[in-house]
Amino acid sequence: MSTSTQTEKAEQTGFLDRYFHISERGSTISTEVRAGVVTFFAMAYIILLNPLILGTGADSEGTVLGVSRVAAVTAFAAGVMTIAFGIFAKYPFGIAAGLGLNTLVAVTAVAGEGLTWAQAMGLIVIEGIIIVILAVTGFRQLVFEAIPQSMKAAMSVGIGAFISIIGFVGGGFVTRVPDAANTTVPVSLGIGGSISTIPTLVFVFGLILCGILAVRNVPGGLFIGIVVTTILAIVLEAIFKVGPVNDDAGNYNEGGWGMAVPTAPDGLGTIPDLSLLGNVDLFGSFVNIGVLATTLLVFTLLFANFFDAMGTMTGLGRQAGLDDENGNLPGMKRALIVEGTGAVVGGAASASSNTVFADSAAGVGDGARTGLANVVTGLLFLLAMFFTPLYEIVPLEAASPVLVIVGAMMMAGVRDIDWSKFYVALPAFLTIVVMPFTYSIANGIGVGFIAFTIMFVAAGKAKEIHWIMWLVSALFLIFFGADPILDALR
Repeated sequence: MSTSTQTEKAEQTGFLDRYFHISERGSTISTEVRAGVVTFFAMAYIILLNPLILGTGADSEGTVLGVSRVAAVTAFAAGVMTIAFGIFAKYPFGIAAGLGLNTLVAVTAVAGEGLTWAQAMGLIVIEGIIIVILAVTGFRQLVFEAIPQSMKAAMSVGIGAFISIIGFVGGGFVTRVPDAANTTVPVSLGIGGSISTIPTLVFVFGLILCGILAVRNVPGGLFIGIVVTTILAIVLEAIFKVGPVNDDAGNYNEGGWGMAVPTAPDGLGTIPDLSLLGNVDLFGSFVNIGVLATTLLVFTLLFANFFDAMGTMTGLGRQAGLDDENGNLPGMKRALIVEGTGAVVGGAASASSNTVFADSAAGVGDGARTGLANVVTGLLFLLAMFFTPLYEIVPLEAASPVLVIVGAMMMAGVRDIDWSKFYVALPAFLTIVVMPFTYSIANGIGVGFIAFTIMFVAAGKAKEIHWIMWLVSALFLIFFGADPILDALR
């Protein structure tokens, strides 16, 4: 037996192994550390993207949060909550500002309803407190347990499709077609049907490499894929000077890198500006837009957060093989309480609601099985506040292939769906396809739940529908009608 193997086995009997159940879940400390790094690089784009959504627009008072300040609090909240989830929930699911939720804040609450940023973040804190209460009382877990197995499988597969489309779009392999094109096709292959740009070719290279490493069962294959693809990207950028899609002057470069440009940053560190922490107005929205409109906004945020997290944890737990025979995660109540706290922390930090990130599937795919991986991911988020190269040196095109590979792995769940019964197949199918097509986990779950209830009634199986499924389906009808209702209240 080699010295390194002996050392590894000795480590496995220590405190970390006992606390995080590392060997019990078939993992090792080195695997958890490596996979935690993979999760970070798969999620790191949120430090760049969240500021573009929250930090550039002015509210009704003319206040602009600012890109650098939002970047700092985004990394801070993600780091704190990811570590907390790892320590207390002991699962390898990273937490950060939820995409979709931040858009709801910026577009619906601030731009649409005229709230200030502080008032909008106050709504996030309120919905977070409600989610924590629902988790403490056991209601969130009750909802999890009421979902039929076929729908849990569909949610897992749908998330696989969802993170795959995120990967394809992030890599430039799939792009949006402008409305002015007068086409019925909303998306396109690359740019004008071509994937010949350097960033997209880097993505294709990474996809092929990660696929080969996965087929060969190379330990740490996804991590190796990110590193090698990033090195290639740095070399190509040094040679061809591709540059970003949008530069500081606002110039558009069609074939540029999507977000981070793979070059060494000018400086190795900076002092983060955390002045947005605590910039929250809990009750100002009730005065600004009224109790009814505020209540509906809170409901919309709550519902999106509630079911985004539910679907993501179901899919990740299933992918990691950590769920039980009923598709539920052991210690679910504790995990849900910590996850709900992410909304409170995210709102209080002006980073928007923090929730479980589907992109954590990258780390799970590379072997993460315990909360130790989360601690590593969280520490890297905190370091990213000071050392910008941690997230600026790896382009989105180098991390995106991992999401596609892991999405393919998650497709295996389709075998747990009885496709021979159409009243089971249609709700499952709608859940799977609506997630990527609408870029929303909650939308997929909502459409699937409503279809499930209707199809089972049509099949004469109404008695088999759990009362919670009836309740949630009805609530989703309100959720999908929230915008027209808000318009009517204006």
